[in-house]
Amino acid sequence: MSEAEIRQENEIVERSRKDIRAFGELYEKYFDRIYYYILRQTDDEEIAGDLCSQTFVNALNHLPKYEYRGLPFSAWLYRIAGNEVNKYYRKKKVTKVFSIEEIKVRELVERSDDTWDEDLIRKLLEFMKDLPTDMLQVLELRFFEDKDFKEIAYILEMTESGAKMRTYRALDKLRKNFHIKVKYDE
Repeated sequence: MSEAEIRQENEIVERSRKDIRAFGELYEKYFDRIYYYILRQTDDEEIAGDLCSQTFVNALNHLPKYEYRGLPFSAWLYRIAGNEVNKYYRKKKVTKVFSIEEIKVRELVERSDDTWDEDLIRKLLEFMKDLPTDMLQVLELRFFEDKDFKEIAYILEMTESGAKMRTYRALDKLRKNFHIKVKYDE
């Protein structure tokens, strides 16, 4: 998003503080993105729906505490959603799931300089399933959700340099195992 779009969005946030109906614009804009973000981490539509609803309820309830930091409002929603997912897994005491959508991996491969055949894509999908959760999170946010490093740092509650380092490490694993050269912007 451009700085002008972020500021315009912040105006909607400010209106929402005074008139709860204005929050509907933000809900409509971000519901699907947040839902699918959660779904990839739960692989369960019902749980994703519940956690997504809880994310927006929490956002609305804590809107008076929201601080504009020059980031899109969605960064705050992703952070809340991530916290809801983590809280769910802590409460259930089960291992976190990451569902990797084949279409998203194909989009990542398309950013590569190399040509990929179906067998190699299948192997890449299998390999990615075994990556540590922290690496999958940064890859998902960077390449599947198109977040910049500043947003990733905010969402995952780390420094911007930490977000870059974690992303580069994940990409290095892909490069070493698959010789993938992903093109991405700073």
